[in-house]
Amino acid sequence: MRLIEIGQVATSYAQVREDIPASLMDSLYNRGVFFDGKNIADIGCGVGALTRKMAMRKANVVGVEPSMDLLERANALNRLKNYTIPYQLGTAEDTGLEGSMYDIVTVMRAWHLYDHPKALKEIKRIVKTKGLLIVIDSMVLTGSETVDKTFQLLAHYVKNEKASKDQQSINGFPVEWFDEWEKSDFEMIDFYKLNYSVEFTKEEWINGVKSFGLIEEEQNKIRTELVALLPDGDSFTIPHACNVCILRLTE
Repeated sequence: MRLIEIGQVATSYAQVREDIPASLMDSLYNRGVFFDGKNIADIGCGVGALTRKMAMRKANVVGVEPSMDLLERANALNRLKNYTIPYQLGTAEDTGLEGSMYDIVTVMRAWHLYDHPKALKEIKRIVKTKGLLIVIDSMVLTGSETVDKTFQLLAHYVKNEKASKDQQSINGFPVEWFDEWEKSDFEMIDFYKLNYSVEFTKEEWINGVKSFGLIEEEQNKIRTELVALLPDGDSFTIPHACNVCILRLTE
């Protein structure tokens, strides 16, 4: 288990950011994933950032989200940006969607939150024969001053688990995910990484820091120390990687 997450995929904070790299949609298109006229279910859609990207490419997309607050924000953005994307309350394990209706199911920054056997059973129920499951995640990369100073501070508070218990991963995807997908009849047809950058204000960055396994008092201490540790400025450029796995239902 990773004990440190920075401005990342597990938090609702990440779900409300419009930081999907512009190159993501082009990268899918270049790999033969076309959206025009396709029925797509975006599970764990947050405020709809990915659904809007797909709707712009003429997809018939529906967003499913367990948080009523995020659904309300998604619908508000619909009105603000003149979209008519339908959003509904549901989970990966129980979407409430009609069976065998979707050419593509997408999951961005949320797969690690699900009960995988139940989610895969539900996705198999709603996706068409030979349909696609696209799992997308993102991570902050080390190497910048802001990120490195933040990790150094967190290291004082977080005790890492023994290496024998560390989770093996490929580009941030735990290796067991691939085995789970294969056993559920989803064949991997591509897996790749895109590097990109996101601009954060100091306040946004500090508010996005989350350290698992720490009590609220320790979380607050970390944020207070980051205020003093990080320089003031208009914004920070934070390097990210977007990891994309494209799978096809073989049944």
